[in-house]
Amino acid sequence: MSRGYRIKIAICGKSGLVGSKLEDMFTSKHSDVIGIKIRENTRIEDVAKEISGCDVLINLAGTTILARWTDTYKNILYNSRIDTTRKLVDAIALCVEKPKLFISASAVGIYDSESKHDDYSTEYADDYLSHICKDWEAEARRAEEYGVRSVQTRFGVIYAKEGGAMQKMLPPFKMGVGGKIGGGHQIVSWIHIDDLVRAFEFIVKTPELNGPINFTTPHTLSNIEQTRILGEVLHRPTFLSVPEFALKIAFGEGSTVMLDSKDVYPKKLLDSGFEFRFDRFEEALKDILR
Repeated sequence: MSRGYRIKIAICGKSGLVGSKLEDMFTSKHSDVIGIKIRENTRIEDVAKEISGCDVLINLAGTTILARWTDTYKNILYNSRIDTTRKLVDAIALCVEKPKLFISASAVGIYDSESKHDDYSTEYADDYLSHICKDWEAEARRAEEYGVRSVQTRFGVIYAKEGGAMQKMLPPFKMGVGGKIGGGHQIVSWIHIDDLVRAFEFIVKTPELNGPINFTTPHTLSNIEQTRILGEVLHRPTFLSVPEFALKIAFGEGSTVMLDSKDVYPKKLLDSGFEFRFDRFEEALKDILR
């Protein structure tokens, strides 16, 4: 990216939490940011016209995983990610002036719950979320066939003032009815939205980075530890808990998102020199509450 910050960036999923934050950051650096919308009837040729000549193409499309997973919803989860990514890469193939970098979202849900993982780990889970992530990343990697650097960002739980997981977590804790989820021993891999946005910029400016990259802080913590910190910072009791069976009734198979351990380390980012501003949960929480 020899032109520095004055680059053209196309974002699919620009209106979401991450997309809007990325737009703010890149426009503040004087870059041009455009949004790409892909629907079932969107023609690949039309997408190719929109993304031709852009320096960076970012794919954040996908419906929320925090919902009840019926068979119908599981299909929506899958298709909203895989079909969109396939269309974007097919459009890249048609571009005369192809993007130099394709960054596509993924998730730490790809990994199993038993092991500690870095970006090179291949100990994947045998469940539906991992199945989605594997197919999602495989579609994104096809960009390499057309000479485009491809990065798959494996997001941990994203914490932000403006939305995401923290918006759902804080109200019960503020009311004094917060507590651990299930047994509370599950490991949470997470990232503050500001570090996530800075990591995107870092990838744009670090051409040797490619493939899967973990977007998590180096300091994971258990749900029990997280609950304790929330109680201490908010000065609220945390003796209640959400039983596992209640989550399974409410979310079905989707309860795995909250109940499974994901112990994930950001080796590639750290080895390349990236520095986290919020690498401890307490610091991140205090910033979000400020």
